[in-house]
Amino acid sequence: MTDSNRTEPEGFEPFDRAAPSSTAQGGSRNMSRNDPTQQPGWERATLEKLAFAALKEQRAARRWRTFTRLAWLVFFVALAWFVISRGSQTAAKTTAHTAVIEIKGEIADGADASAEFVVAAMKTAFEDEGAKGVILLINSPGGSPVQAGIINDEIKRMRAKYNKPIYAVVEETCASAAYYIAAATDKIFVDKASIVGSIGVLMDGFGFTGIMEKVGVERRLLTAGENKGFLDPFSPMSDAQRAHAQQMLDQIHAQFIDVVKTGRGDRLKVSSPGLFSGLFWSGQQAIELGLADQIGNVDYVAREVIKAEELIDYTRRDNVAEKLAKKFGAALGDASVRALRTAPALR
Repeated sequence: MTDSNRTEPEGFEPFDRAAPSSTAQGGSRNMSRNDPTQQPGWERATLEKLAFAALKEQRAARRWRTFTRLAWLVFFVALAWFVISRGSQTAAKTTAHTAVIEIKGEIADGADASAEFVVAAMKTAFEDEGAKGVILLINSPGGSPVQAGIINDEIKRMRAKYNKPIYAVVEETCASAAYYIAAATDKIFVDKASIVGSIGVLMDGFGFTGIMEKVGVERRLLTAGENKGFLDPFSPMSDAQRAHAQQMLDQIHAQFIDVVKTGRGDRLKVSSPGLFSGLFWSGQQAIELGLADQIGNVDYVAREVIKAEELIDYTRRDNVAEKLAKKFGAALGDASVRALRTAPALR
């Protein structure tokens, strides 16, 4: 029998010798499809990608330049507006009026009621010929004796130099360092329910040494100088350190008392018990003790005492232009830092 007459079992597929070569050719075709360099026109596609990337980078740089120019334009417009507004405000102060300077909140360096701001406002008010008198509108629980002392000294100096009256008008509170300031004025006006006084000095803090011993926590504080860790809340206070702090507080308290006695003079009822103990009183009690002079608000003092009913606020504040300039500077600095971080580095 010949091979052509040979029959194969059902379902049996004869062996194809060309199959392996056919499979190998298919694998080559698949590999060529996966390799982009083997695709037709791959050079063109790569150049297009590079061109689009360069175009995108140019657009980003152009947007950044536009933003920077607009930001500078806004800054200079705001600055010009600030200068013009300050000039118009100064011109408006030439007519007879009462100058008002607010002392509100904590009296501290960097605060709105800092010596820097208050003294600058007082200087402007005293130098203005249209200002017939100055009112310090006080609503403060106190603060730094240093800042209050600077303001107190400047009140006495400017009052003598410019020969203008200056009055303190108390709203809610005039205590501690705030009263330190008010004592230098010609008169103190209060509301009958105002809080006045608190002539004293304090230094506060916390101590956690007992709790640390119970918990088993060890404080590791290294110092050069036996008192360098003085007032550290996690270290015990020695008797010598406590005596030193108390002596310092007593000295500052004595300075405070001397300022009040000098400013109030014979009006002060120095024989009253607790007057310099840190107690505070209502406005009505303060008048009886000589800590204040009479009941009165800003309008009353301007109208009846200074005789210049128009009020002009001289309080030193950050206006819109200054706030915008500060925010602009911070934003520009932040943007510059981000730009430097994202810039390509030279390796």
